[in-house]
Amino acid sequence: MTIHLPSDPHETDVLPVEPRDEMSLEQREVAGLSQGQIVRRRFFRHKGAMISLVLLVFILLLSVSSIGWGPIPGWWKYDYSDIVAPPGGSEATFSFLWIGGSFFHWGDFPFGAPSVGYDNFAQVMRGIQQTLVIVLIMGILSTTIGVVTGALAGYYRGWIDSAIMRFTDLMITLPILLVTAVLGYVLGAHGVIPLALALGFLSWQAMTRLVRAEFLTLREREFVDAARVAGASDRRIIFKHILPNTVGVIAVQATLTISGGILAEAALGFLGFGIQPPDVSLGSLISQYQGAMLTGEPYLFLWPSVFIILIVLALNFIGDGLRDAFDPRQKRIPKAKDLRSSREQSREADLRAEGSASIGEY
Repeated sequence: MTIHLPSDPHETDVLPVEPRDEMSLEQREVAGLSQGQIVRRRFFRHKGAMISLVLLVFILLLSVSSIGWGPIPGWWKYDYSDIVAPPGGSEATFSFLWIGGSFFHWGDFPFGAPSVGYDNFAQVMRGIQQTLVIVLIMGILSTTIGVVTGALAGYYRGWIDSAIMRFTDLMITLPILLVTAVLGYVLGAHGVIPLALALGFLSWQAMTRLVRAEFLTLREREFVDAARVAGASDRRIIFKHILPNTVGVIAVQATLTISGGILAEAALGFLGFGIQPPDVSLGSLISQYQGAMLTGEPYLFLWPSVFIILIVLALNFIGDGLRDAFDPRQKRIPKAKDLRSSREQSREADLRAEGSASIGEY
């Protein structure tokens, strides 16, 4: 690109034009934005994360509004504990959504039902509620334990780091499913809260390792040295200076832990050590109807499996979006129309610069 400079060194009307390329396109888009605004902008541009977020919110609202939750009433006519006896057996009860006349009709049993048993739609909605409650408690507990232990190990190092990491290595060797199943069998605790606490206390190791690695790097940075010189306490340095810079790693790992917790809860329910009747979860429904494929009722087994897959995939895509949003090294590949617009702006700027240079020479 030709840069026109003034002939007189005292002239200040004509300025050099900076070259523009594809890398500066993203820099111009985020110019003047705060770090939080940049993160939100990148996350909202991640199509997979946004579609997954909408899907996850829709599943949550459907499960809560359909059969109700606590003081919230539901619009579905059956509760998960209501025993129904559909006429004609299970095969006649399975109906898809259909449009009849001028209204949208669900059918009496859209997800099917056994010949004598519970409505499968109400049971699946209840299973979604219980599964999400379990993984939410588990995610909060495991994230808290992992962040605290990782921060202490990475900041203080020495014997504190050695003790925490050796205990972490010991916990990693424990099989989560086996330990949780044994605890549930010995203590007789198969409810939502005991299961969530057991999974949370056994799922913090990966978070500890990641947070420790971040703290080991960040504690040597200049802003931490400046805080020490200014007289800041260790607590303030950890929670005000270092921890905010690890939010991206924590958010991504938390979503992965929650998605893994859903699969762990489903596995425990399938083995019979999860939520026990009359309450249900998605894993216990799969265990209850595992023989439905052989009896000609595959829909009883299919719907809980479909919702487990959808929730896990949605959480993983949301984690990918958070990773791309928080990682400053992630560069967005510019679209063709953005490149064309950037080139047109560059040409217009060149023409203006040439015109200014011509006027200055005249």
